[in-house]
Amino acid sequence: MQTRKKYIFLTFLASWLLLFFFGREQLRRFAFFPRRNVAARRSWPRWADRALLHSFAEPRELQGSGDTAQPSPRARRAAQLSTSQGSRCRMESCFDASRCQNGFKVFTYPREHGEPMSESYSKILASIERSRYYTPRPEEACLFVLSIDTLDRDPLSAHYIRSVEQRIRSFPLWNSGRNHLIFNLYAGTWPNYTEELGFDIGHAMLAKASFHSKNFRPGFDVSIPLFPREHPQRGGQSGWLHHNSVPPKKKYLLVFKGKRYLTGIGSGTRNALHHIHNGRDIVSLTTCRHGKDWERHKDMRCDQDNVDYEKFDYQELLHNSTFCIVPRGRRLGSFRFLEALQAACIPVLLSDGWELPFSEAIDWGKAAVVGSERLLLQIPSAIRCIRPERVLAFQQQTQFLWDAYFSSVDKIVHTTLEIIRDRLLPHRSRSRILWNALPGGLLALPDFSTHLGDFPFYYLQHGRFPCHTCSVCLMPAPTPLLFPHIAGSSPSDKFTALLWAAPQLGSLSQSTLKLIQAVSKSQYCAQILVLWSCEKPPPPSAMWPQTAVPLTIIQGRTKLSDRFFPYAAIGTDAVLSLDEHTSLSTSEVDFAFVVWRSFPERIVGFSAWSHFWDPEQKRWGYTSRWTNKLSIVLTTAAFYHRYYHSLFTEYLPAGLRELVDSLTACEDILMNLLVAAVTKLPPIKVTQWKQHKEAASQLVGWHPGVQGLPSRALHPVFSSCSGEGHGGRQHPAFLPATGLPQPAGGLVWLHATRVLPASPRPSALQGPGLCPAQEISLLGEALSSAVQPKPLHRPRRTWHSPPGPSAATGLYS
Repeated sequence: MQTRKKYIFLTFLASWLLLFFFGREQLRRFAFFPRRNVAARRSWPRWADRALLHSFAEPRELQGSGDTAQPSPRARRAAQLSTSQGSRCRMESCFDASRCQNGFKVFTYPREHGEPMSESYSKILASIERSRYYTPRPEEACLFVLSIDTLDRDPLSAHYIRSVEQRIRSFPLWNSGRNHLIFNLYAGTWPNYTEELGFDIGHAMLAKASFHSKNFRPGFDVSIPLFPREHPQRGGQSGWLHHNSVPPKKKYLLVFKGKRYLTGIGSGTRNALHHIHNGRDIVSLTTCRHGKDWERHKDMRCDQDNVDYEKFDYQELLHNSTFCIVPRGRRLGSFRFLEALQAACIPVLLSDGWELPFSEAIDWGKAAVVGSERLLLQIPSAIRCIRPERVLAFQQQTQFLWDAYFSSVDKIVHTTLEIIRDRLLPHRSRSRILWNALPGGLLALPDFSTHLGDFPFYYLQHGRFPCHTCSVCLMPAPTPLLFPHIAGSSPSDKFTALLWAAPQLGSLSQSTLKLIQAVSKSQYCAQILVLWSCEKPPPPSAMWPQTAVPLTIIQGRTKLSDRFFPYAAIGTDAVLSLDEHTSLSTSEVDFAFVVWRSFPERIVGFSAWSHFWDPEQKRWGYTSRWTNKLSIVLTTAAFYHRYYHSLFTEYLPAGLRELVDSLTACEDILMNLLVAAVTKLPPIKVTQWKQHKEAASQLVGWHPGVQGLPSRALHPVFSSCSGEGHGGRQHPAFLPATGLPQPAGGLVWLHATRVLPASPRPSALQGPGLCPAQEISLLGEALSSAVQPKPLHRPRRTWHSPPGPSAATGLYS
């Protein structure tokens, strides 16, 4: 009995202790406080207080069509977590790099039937699926992209996709967002336009426009530009700066034309723009006439502003202004940013905390003036002090950035992926110089090298214009872009001869043996590689000629694209591409190599073709007839840099190489187009001895005549301005060199106008008569209709102009 009382007492004591530790807050609230204090703590509103309560919806919200209901409290909490939960994410903490050991591959989720998708997001997915990063197998993927359209996350938008949170959590590959990339252009809604996406992104990366610096995760997220729905999928228009745009300063110094927000977010900057307007060289035009209830909020300036607003055309202002103001709108991003870049109007970015697109790779100090909204009145005096040569450098850099990274959706998406790829291998990532100098980061593959001296584009570089600014200038004053470790250097003084041999009978011809002997006697030849592309085995070593340089036989796969494979045996910068039917002398080889060393980024060769438009057949074609202009140098006898082998194999779409293999032709055209797309420069032709020209004409169907003087640069697509510059005048691109030693035997060194070794090398924007450059991938439809040539005779061939927008501009110029 005594024991039972003891157990009851211990049980009672334990119950009180548990109640005290775990329920003391409830006991304190309900047992120890008076009942009136409990009532005072309740905050339930009474119906008598309705006059003191604010409406949950504004009239302008109720005027919209569709479901405009605000998100539930749970959804709002999830949206707030979306920017805070992964705020500390970095590549090493929120990205599984082990999935990328087999290469950088991107997988896009399968599209569900009937899934609504905007045109812009369809372009993004198409860019990925058509790129060299894409894989249809998720087990191979390093990065994943959702098939759900996440570009527009404004609940009031017609493109807003609901229930994203529940759908992405049901995906088996989601894994809390690890290794996922989410694209977004619009986030948040009226009236505050915050960056809420409406769902928890977890550990996923954001490729987002209108990024605020406080929400941007450096080294993890990617800031992208805000581009319109009409932005081209690929190709895109070229910039508006012409090579003869001198002087750099235009009619207007600084312009702006756009909406003026009378109330709400973004109204501060737009309302203050009229203070810098002087009507002469600074034109700042705003209008209040937008929205349904603008008249209710208009002020005393609105009527006059609306009248002045209609006096100027927006496109005309862009064409005729040196600087363009790019303020924030309701959101941070603005379409004016890309519009100003394309128009070579130097952007003046006004926003506190706006994370610039691709700021991780691009040095905006060389292409834009970044200022604070609070210093708006100081901007006119700041930009007036910029010297003309600096203005020209700014304009040229805007054109480079536009053409390299922003002119199409493909380039925007590929740049985003390349930035992420650089983060995975920081020791092999591209430097800022590679990103900010021609031809750009997309064409400087880090798999080839990260050293500037290994690429053909950076030899003989002397730097940019120095920054001349005054004390009130808002832009940074970067040091000149110099290449001290390669400035004034030259490519290697030896070359590798790569002979493509595909004999039908599997035996060596006398012309092949003579060609090997002639090339081996060159004082610049380091080695000879013979690419044996024949089903029969190559002849024994005793059948090959004795040479003073190493002779190596490489067994090919009987594919034409093997000619431009990056073989590890190629140890020199220069490659002399040869065909077994080519006839050259040792002196011709030596002289052509000397010419190439002065222009290592171009193709230098002997045989030339020219393109033409057949008005009767309405198709483009090319001919080997000797005329006074040319646009293609055949790779049957030509020097070029070995880096173009890497670009041909890794950069070009696989479909183009497969097309060349199926046609067993057009590989020389494709290589010329690739080099022209990269350099924006024409090839260089050197002439042969007369006997060699006659032999070549009998072999490939050439017609002797006037020596070729090419008049235009080769580009990935034909242009209607064939033979003419932007001003409608003829621009002879190649003329005989003056003041240079000319060899005997009738050889003439032909080179581009104004590209003498003794003078500074101009950029592509200053090149002679350049036409708008287009995407190399547009060539596929043209090559697919090319006529199958005969084995040893290449007659005049034609192909149809591709359908669609490219038909107006043709294929290449």
